[in-house]
Amino acid sequence: MIDENDEKILNLIQTDGRLSVKRIAQALSLSGPAVSQRLTNLKNKGIIKGYRAEIDMNKLELSVRAFVQVDVSPNQKNQFYSFIKQIPNILECNVVTGPYAMLLKVAYEVPEELDDLVNKLQRFGKTNTMMVFSTPVRPRGFFFEIH
Repeated sequence: MIDENDEKILNLIQTDGRLSVKRIAQALSLSGPAVSQRLTNLKNKGIIKGYRAEIDMNKLELSVRAFVQVDVSPNQKNQFYSFIKQIPNILECNVVTGPYAMLLKVAYEVPEELDDLVNKLQRFGKTNTMMVFSTPVRPRGFFFEIH
């Protein structure tokens, strides 16, 4: 599906999504047009879904971070998704296995805001909240081992 040069490109742009085509081409000893074509192909295949900035939540005073598990029944999923999509403090939602159906990653300024969210989520089912103390491994992509 992808070759070693594509893997190298993916490794580079996951490290710095603002790398120019010229810099990527230099790093891989390829031409700029070849790198542009590879990037287009990776986007068209849906492998590259977008480019995002990594934000320091503490600098935005969003130091209260947590994972909230919610036991949502299957017949409530659409209503649940509509509800959470409107809350910008919910950074991620995953459907998971185990006693809870959903795992939410959230960030707030103060604990009271998190408490308010949890109270609102309880209309969908039982919740369990885990506060984040620190993040020794920052969010990262999947990096290919290049031989």
